[in-house]
Amino acid sequence: MNTLELVDHGPVIPVIVIDRLADAVPLAQALVAGGVRVLEVTLRTPVALEAIRAMSAVPGAIVGAGTLRNAADARAAHEAGAVFGVSPGYTAELGAACREIGLPLLPGVATASEVMAAQADGLSFLKFFPATAAGGIPMLKALAGPFPDVAFCPTGGISLATAPDFLALPNVKVCGGSWLTPADAVRSGDWARITQLAREAAALPR
Repeated sequence: MNTLELVDHGPVIPVIVIDRLADAVPLAQALVAGGVRVLEVTLRTPVALEAIRAMSAVPGAIVGAGTLRNAADARAAHEAGAVFGVSPGYTAELGAACREIGLPLLPGVATASEVMAAQADGLSFLKFFPATAAGGIPMLKALAGPFPDVAFCPTGGISLATAPDFLALPNVKVCGGSWLTPADAVRSGDWARITQLAREAAALPR
């Protein structure tokens, strides 16, 4: 799988933090029910790898691992069943590790130099992170000039209200967002609310 294929499944990839393993499956089911199939589970909690393994068994879910920072993260995510990886930044070591194990990588970049480093290793679909803090729409428009062959997934500080503006850019294929899985909704098990948020995200124009 090429990470660019992920964009075929909808305009938004939720950025998910799982604190309780028991929430993993119902959360994945709620998102898939709302039309959001591509799920990025961040490696930010002790149960993240187990959550990836559990969510990967949910019919219709395409589960990847976020916050990959090194080769060990990539290998652990792959072994847990992740079918793609997402990183906050990019290093040649991480790129090499993902190629070695066959884990498609969506690497994070915030500057022109980082775009060039990722391109040098054959990557042209990149996560622009942290999107809002790193310059938002003006920065993405600026990067389009020297990098017409690069596509982006902006992530960080994006909401349902601002996502359409990002998605309207020619070099943006999909957005990442944490607004689909509010912590209070997950804590209370309000899966209907999450399904509704997923429906709204899946219906965004692009």
